[in-house]
Amino acid sequence: MNKNKTQVQPHGLLKSPTGIKGLDEITGGGLPKGRPTLVCGNAGCGKTLLSMEFLVRGAIQFNEPGVFMAFEETEKELTTNVASLGFDIKGLIAKKMILIEHVHIERSEIEEAGEYDLEGLLIRINFAIDSIGAKRVVLDTIESLFGGLPNVLILRAELRRLFRFLKEKGVTVIITGERGDEMLTRQGLEEYVSDCVIVLDHRVTEQASTRRLRIVKYRGSSHGTNEYPFLIDETGFSVLPITSVGLTHTVSTERISSGIPRLDTMLSGKGYYRGSSILASGTAGTGKSSLSAHLTFAACKRGERVLYFALEESPSQIIRNMRSIGINQEQWVKSGLLRFHSNRPTFIGLESYLTMMHKAIIDFKPEVVIVDPISSFIVGTNEFEAKSMIMRLVDFLKMNSITGFFTALTGVGSDLEGLQINVSSLIDTWLLLRDIEIGGERNRGLYILKSRGMAHSNQIREFILTDHGVELRDVYVGPDGVLTGSARTAKEAIENAEKLLRKQEIERKQLALERKRKALDFKIKELQDEFEAESLEALKAISIDTELSKNFLQQQRNQALSRKADTDQKHAGIK
Repeated sequence: MNKNKTQVQPHGLLKSPTGIKGLDEITGGGLPKGRPTLVCGNAGCGKTLLSMEFLVRGAIQFNEPGVFMAFEETEKELTTNVASLGFDIKGLIAKKMILIEHVHIERSEIEEAGEYDLEGLLIRINFAIDSIGAKRVVLDTIESLFGGLPNVLILRAELRRLFRFLKEKGVTVIITGERGDEMLTRQGLEEYVSDCVIVLDHRVTEQASTRRLRIVKYRGSSHGTNEYPFLIDETGFSVLPITSVGLTHTVSTERISSGIPRLDTMLSGKGYYRGSSILASGTAGTGKSSLSAHLTFAACKRGERVLYFALEESPSQIIRNMRSIGINQEQWVKSGLLRFHSNRPTFIGLESYLTMMHKAIIDFKPEVVIVDPISSFIVGTNEFEAKSMIMRLVDFLKMNSITGFFTALTGVGSDLEGLQINVSSLIDTWLLLRDIEIGGERNRGLYILKSRGMAHSNQIREFILTDHGVELRDVYVGPDGVLTGSARTAKEAIENAEKLLRKQEIERKQLALERKRKALDFKIKELQDEFEAESLEALKAISIDTELSKNFLQQQRNQALSRKADTDQKHAGIK
């Protein structure tokens, strides 16, 4: 437990943190310590709940007791109303950390005489503060004090007296007031409570309700000046601090699989960047949800948590549909790695839905977030609000290094690269799924329109849904154009037949050449054998002739010697 935690501005302004998610961030640390803050708005906007949570958080988180002065609801009514937020008011009252005082005022009892004042109320407030050592006070709602007092001079004098008394007590005060027609409050309280003024608004646009908070004034402190969506649920107030979202997030070089091997190959062989934003767009039935199912399965298989925001289908319907292509998501739901949030944005309005998404992401801490489809955020003419919401969501995911996968529906016959929500500049990887109609068939094709920071394929792939998931196949691209489905199959059959004929013709020619070669080899062998035979006969004849010549000469020599005739020998050439 933090005790007396007080934040200080650089110039010395003390602040009391509210403990309300997001509110301390946009106020720069909380409400002005020891000073009154006006919270105004129309009926039902959440003034009482915000004030009560301010006291509860102060008691639980910062050990600061608080007093709630109620002019309209009794202690029992207040305790019952805030029990839905999970606040144990009775327990805090028993510990003397919270004191609830119900001040009953009847307008008929208010007498407009010079004696009218708030002395009795000041005494009760003073006693309540001192009895528990309160550091925080709530006055809800102050109009009840002056509803029957038409004298403006007396009203203003008593208001100044009340606020001066509270400042002297050094307590941090929230004063709630009803919204006026031309002023922030009916009595113009903002003129007197000038330190901090917060306006709550509950509006309905295109039949969708939205709660928003705006800090109109904060004397002596910097603060967010936008309208901030806020949500009231079972855990209390949650304010989405839009201005805190910047472009200072770091990026990762780690790659994660898409769950489809050939798609990973198209993405330079490694898949998506972790923490990047991916968009799959296309007409109805092109397979966008199937891509998200593959990414979900691959992430859960790695042991990563996936948060799936289904805006048009129930979880059971998604699980059943994906089972038809061999993807079992139910096992990951049971293991706690996959969590579905299934409801339409129109249920609570865009800004409140975004706040709910933030809370769900912070609570579950996923590595991958699926939003299917973002086109459901478009209702009527709220395209600007929808784009602003998605931009903040994308930035929020990137700041937390969460991979975001979004699907978007495009209209039939429209520009396939044109989206209802122009968020293409926010997207890192954009996959386009389209219908290709050929020969009376409608088949699917997939392109990668862009993928920042990586080399990627510029070719179209035929997108086929099988009983074992998505398959990407090469399309036929030729003189007849791009062919898919049975047209591609027929063309491939023709080409295969032509290839077979060409192969057979080549084999025939190769066989003919082989026969000719063998015939030539045989002829050459035959000629060689004939040559060798004739050579042997010629050599034999030459050898015989040579031997006969030698014998003849020898006989002549022998005869000459026997005759001893030198003359004959010389004439005969015998040496």
